[in-house]
Amino acid sequence: MRHPLPASPTVFAADATVYIVDDESSVRSALSSLLRSVSLGCEAFATAEEFLRTAEPAGPACIVLDMHLLNATGFDVQTAICQRRRALPVIFLTGYGTIPMTVRAMKAGATAFLTKPFTDHELLDAIQSALHADCAAMDLQRESDALLTLHQRLTPRERQVMGLVVSGLLNKQIAAQLGTSEITIKVHRRQVMTKMQAASLPDLVRMAERLAVILRPAAAA
Repeated sequence: MRHPLPASPTVFAADATVYIVDDESSVRSALSSLLRSVSLGCEAFATAEEFLRTAEPAGPACIVLDMHLLNATGFDVQTAICQRRRALPVIFLTGYGTIPMTVRAMKAGATAFLTKPFTDHELLDAIQSALHADCAAMDLQRESDALLTLHQRLTPRERQVMGLVVSGLLNKQIAAQLGTSEITIKVHRRQVMTKMQAASLPDLVRMAERLAVILRPAAAA
C-alpha cells in the first residue's frame, strides 16, 4: 500500500489525519492531546456541520465520532459520510451502547464502537485499524480510477467488442453478431488489449469484472 502503517499502535503515517467530532470541549481537548502525543495529525470539531464542511483529506484519515451530538446523532453523520465519494472509516464513542446500536453502526461501516471509559491503547488500536482500512480503500479507488481512464479511451465499437470478447465469443461469432468482418474484429480486439493494457484474455476478463462493479452505481443512478 502507498501509506503503510507500522505495527506499533502508537506510530502512524506522517500524512495521516484523525478528525474528532464531539460537542464536549474537554473531550476534544483530551483526545487532541493524546493524538498529538503520538505525532498524529488531528482536527477537532464541535458540531457535525463544521466537520462536514471540510475538504477531503489527501492522506489516510478516519473519524472519531461521538454518538450523541447536540443537533445530530452519530448515525446522521455516518449517513452523510457514506454518501461522499470517499467514505472515511468511523470510530464511534458513546457513554452507553446497546447491542442493536453496535450492530447498526458496524453494518453501516463503522470500524469500532468504543464505550466510555476506554483506554488510550484501545482508542489508538482502533485508529490504527481504521487508518489501515482507509489506506486500502484509497489504493482501491486509485486502481478503479486508473481502470476507468483506460476504459474511457475505448471507442463505442471497441467497448462492444470488449464485452463480447470477455463473454467468451470467438472472433467470427463477434463479427457475425456485429455485422462486420472477422479481420475488423481482430483489429478491434488488438486495440482493446493495447488500450486497456491487458497482458492476456484472463487479465481483460478481470478488468471487465471490476468495471462492472465500478459502473454499477452510476448505471443505477
